[in-house]
Amino acid sequence: MKNLYIRILLVLTLFVSGCEDGEGSRQKELTISAAASLRDALEEAGQIYMDENPDIKIIFNFGGSGSLQQQIAQGAPVDLFISASNEKYHQLTSKNLIDKNHSVQLLGNELVLILPKGTQGAESLDDLLRPDIKRIAIGTPETVPAGQYAKQALVSTGLWSQLEHKIINTKDVRQVLAYVETGNVDAGIVYKTDAMISDKIEVAKITPQNSHDLIIYPAGVVASSKHHKEAITFLNFLKDKKAMDIFKKYGFNAALD
Repeated sequence: MKNLYIRILLVLTLFVSGCEDGEGSRQKELTISAAASLRDALEEAGQIYMDENPDIKIIFNFGGSGSLQQQIAQGAPVDLFISASNEKYHQLTSKNLIDKNHSVQLLGNELVLILPKGTQGAESLDDLLRPDIKRIAIGTPETVPAGQYAKQALVSTGLWSQLEHKIINTKDVRQVLAYVETGNVDAGIVYKTDAMISDKIEVAKITPQNSHDLIIYPAGVVASSKHHKEAITFLNFLKDKKAMDIFKKYGFNAALD
């Protein structure tokens, strides 16, 4: 009789486990490749979306927009791409790797100069010439849009040639923030939205908008997505008020504002 009970318990356990596996197997996974500066806002918005749509699991892949663009161009299985650079994004749309029917200008941002907390402030980008500022972090301009915008700002203000020997290139804008927070560099140039999430830095100056290209975050469904319909639905969610309120809380603005 004892063995019978054990067999019944085993069968019930396997049955319940099988039901759980079957439930999980119906959940579709969406892979979202997005600029590193979007991490906090997108993770919050994504969690709300998953709570409202339990059949969807969202997997985020954050990084420099140039690196993400190259991954998609090389066939990485991505459903939705959100770039911090129109240039990197257009490299995909020009090859029809983004569904042009489901492609939008989603968000805008600003660029700021930051210093480690407690250090002498700065009134303008010219202060980067000070002898006490020896190392300046920016994203690698070739692959990180924030770095590209930072270089444009320094070139347009005539400072690049004087500061190039101080520049420390990083893999993405969040690494710039980390270097400034820890005092590994004396200054950095990041998005306003990155500066807003840290209490370990001083925001010295918002760079003039006319010193660099307009900062726009385009978003689009990847043409090769295996979950095309679901990716469109999530993109529409990101455009709606609920998600846009989250983006604005983190310092972004709607691209058309």
